[in-house]
Amino acid sequence: MRLQNRRVLGAGVSALGAALVLAGCGAGQITQTATQQPAVNGTYAQVKTLVLRNAAVQYPAEGSGYAAGQTAPLALRVINQGQRDDKLVSVTSAGTSAPAAVSGDTAIVAGHSLVIGPASAVEATGEKPAQGSSSEAAPPATGSASNSPSDSAQPPASGDNVATGTPGSPPPSSAQTQLGTGTVVLQGLKQPLWPGMTIPVTFTFQNAGPIVVELPVAAPTNARS
Repeated sequence: MRLQNRRVLGAGVSALGAALVLAGCGAGQITQTATQQPAVNGTYAQVKTLVLRNAAVQYPAEGSGYAAGQTAPLALRVINQGQRDDKLVSVTSAGTSAPAAVSGDTAIVAGHSLVIGPASAVEATGEKPAQGSSSEAAPPATGSASNSPSDSAQPPASGDNVATGTPGSPPPSSAQTQLGTGTVVLQGLKQPLWPGMTIPVTFTFQNAGPIVVELPVAAPTNARS
């Protein structure tokens, strides 16, 4: 009876030792999937009064990923929640051989947005591009509320300020529906970039300063045949 108990105890100790050995072998190891994320439609970041939404590397136009040495366009929306205008000064990345190419609008007006990327990114914001006119009628500017009914029924004079693209500053209400659009393209990827991977990108703004964002590769917008 005593011999049988010793055998059972010995078997239990052996099993426990094997479990500890297996746990030790797995400790300290980093799998490939630990540094990858699912393909998503962008990430979120904030630096002072600027908010970056849906920030990502655009899904490649051809193929399923970017090869080393290729360029990669970005897509994001920068919202200025402050009362002071700002400007995108530069975009760099430790994962590229040169600074990103920045073109188009770079100013982020207070209370407005700057959209970086294709036309679909502009449509997704619910705002209208700043083209100097708006298809929707806007309320008159402050100070014109004292107009009499007979005056409001008459067409405005050629020198009046109206929200139809005529010379003069637009009323605040119509300005809130306008935004800028620009383009940012990463230059010379040092390594291949595939959906599920991220790349560190530094956005530097004139007033808000720099911010480093881990940008994922966006999911494809349309299924490819």
